[in-house]
This record gives sequence, structure tokens and C-alpha cells, in this order.
Amino acid sequence: MPSFNEVPVLPRIEGRVEAIDLARGIAIGLMILSHTVSGLVGIPNVPEWGIVPVHLLTKFSSSLFITVFGIALAVAFLPRTQNEDWPQRRLKLWLRGLEVWFWYKALTIVEMLPFYAPADILTTLLYGNFAIWVEILGFYAIALVWVPLILPLWAKAPLWSRLAAIIGFTALSAWLQEFDFGGHAILKALLVDHPDYYAWGQLSRAPLIFIGLLIGEAALRCHGEQGAQRRLVLALIALGAVMVGAFYALSAAQGDVYAAMTAVANNVGKHPPGLAFMLFSVGGAFIILGLALAGGRTAARALLPLTLVGSDALKAFIFHIVMIFLVLRFLLGLNDTITYPQALGAGGLLILGAALWIWLTRWMAAHR
Repeated sequence: MPSFNEVPVLPRIEGRVEAIDLARGIAIGLMILSHTVSGLVGIPNVPEWGIVPVHLLTKFSSSLFITVFGIALAVAFLPRTQNEDWPQRRLKLWLRGLEVWFWYKALTIVEMLPFYAPADILTTLLYGNFAIWVEILGFYAIALVWVPLILPLWAKAPLWSRLAAIIGFTALSAWLQEFDFGGHAILKALLVDHPDYYAWGQLSRAPLIFIGLLIGEAALRCHGEQGAQRRLVLALIALGAVMVGAFYALSAAQGDVYAAMTAVANNVGKHPPGLAFMLFSVGGAFIILGLALAGGRTAARALLPLTLVGSDALKAFIFHIVMIFLVLRFLLGLNDTITYPQALGAGGLLILGAALWIWLTRWMAAHR
């Protein structure tokens, strides 16, 4: 067990870790289902049996996605932050952030084009407002500016300071919720979330990235050691179960468990993060992550479409937004006629379609 004063000395893993791709693919798959239903049917039109359990379970997606972001950074970059070529690797991350930012703006137009005036779209593009479904890309674009700057510091920091950073950022973001930032609601939304906007705050979500870095570090330490991997998997599943159990205990203490589940399914406590929502979402994310690591390559191959989707998250995200908003909603007008079960089916097909698109583009690149 590492001591609290220990600085990480991490092995390197070459190539992709399929279990991480699978976990990310599950997060994106849940996101695609949620976006398809909300984009084509609208959450207010979802039947009660769809809200709980279907859309309750999709709330694992955002926390899992952001945590896996931190894990992937730890596995791919953390052991290399002290190398001479780190400036080139850091530049690679910044350029990736620029690419993500471009697609964030392009997909904002795709999302808004059929139903908003050009002036409203332009205002949103200039950070005068926020869209809804594509805002997670805006979060990643900004995170890829500052996270590469802290990775070398994180790699040299003792464990106690890394744990303190998680606690400190959580407390800071909660404290800053009481401020109005001089009336600059957009700035507040970008930093710590705002109840009137669907943006993801950098400070309020930073603890999930940091937790991902810790889990990624643990995964690196455990790589190739079955006993250590088993302990990591059990720890993740147990911690996740405790958090989900705490959500149900809190809900029972407040008198109505089903109402609490319905509230989470309807995103109550998502922006800004609330205790009940985060207990359920992060707890479920830990369980899924633990199961993905336990399944390893075998599970990743068995669930190949999800693994493919997770291996190129940006391409999968672009595919599903274009298909939902430009093809299904704008060109075909299905948002006026589609039923909830049909929307779920369309979401499943979009997951498979995204996997096929990723495979096809790779095949084409390999045969040029």
C-alpha cells in the first residue's frame, strides 16, 4: 500500500487498454441513448417506466465519462511527464483540445440550426449563452488547456497532497456557488456550474478528473499483477456500492425513494452538482468501471461495438449529434412523430452506427 508521502513511480503501458475503452464506450452508449430520447421525444414526454429505471441509469454516463478522461490521461501521459519530450506531448494535448473546441462550436450550430435564429446561434458561439447536448465538448476543450499544465506537478506530488486537491476543489466549488461572480452568469457556469445553464464547471468537475488520475495511477501499478488488479476492482465496486447505498439511505430518510430516483433521472442536482445526484452518478460510474476492469480484454472483445465507440470518443460524439439533430430531427422530422420505444431503438442503432463508422474510417485509412 502506498504511503501518504509517496510520490508516484509509474510503469508505462504501450498501446491502448481495452478495458478503459470499454468503460468509456459504456459512458458514450448511455449518453447516446439519453441524447436520442431527449433530442427526439423530450424528457417531459417520456413515460414513467422510461424515467425509472431507463433514464435513471443513464445518469452514470457523465461521471463515468469524466472519470475515464482522468484515467486515460494518467495511463497515457502521467508516467512521461518528466521526460525530455514532455513539451511535445503537452502540445499534442493542447492541439487535441483545439480540435475538440472546433467540433464543439461546429456541433453547436448543428444542434441549434433547425430551431434557432442566426442571431441566437451567433450569441451562443460567442459564449453569450450555452447549448445543451454538446456542452460536454466545451468542458473537455477547456480542460485540455489546464490539465496538461498540472500533470507534471501531479506526478511529483505526494499522495496526501493529491487527496487534498480532490477535497479542496470540491469544497471550493461548493463555496463559490454562493457567489454571483458580479452578475457574470456565464463565467460562473464555466467555473462552477449555474442552475440556469447546461454548462459543466471546470472547478466543480475537476475532482472527478483528479479521482480518475488516482484510479489510472492505481491501474498502472496493478498492471500485470492479478492479485493487485483484483483488489482494485473490488475496491471500486465496493466504493460504488456504498455510494449508491448512501443515495438510497438518504432518500429513505427524506421519505420518498421513488421521488428521489425520479428527480435524479430528471437531472435534479446535475447542474450544479448536488449530493444525491453525485452519490448515485459517481457510485454507478465506479461500479461500471470496476466491472469493465474485471472483464478486461475478454469483456472488451465480447462488447466490441461499445469498445470501438470508446476507442474514439470524439468521432462517436460527432456521429451521434449529426445523426440526431441534422438527419433524424431536421431532415426527417422524426421528433414530431417518433414514440419513446422507437427513440430507444434509434439510440441503440446509433451506438452500432457509431461503432461501424469508426471501424470503417480506420479500414479506409489503413487501405489508402
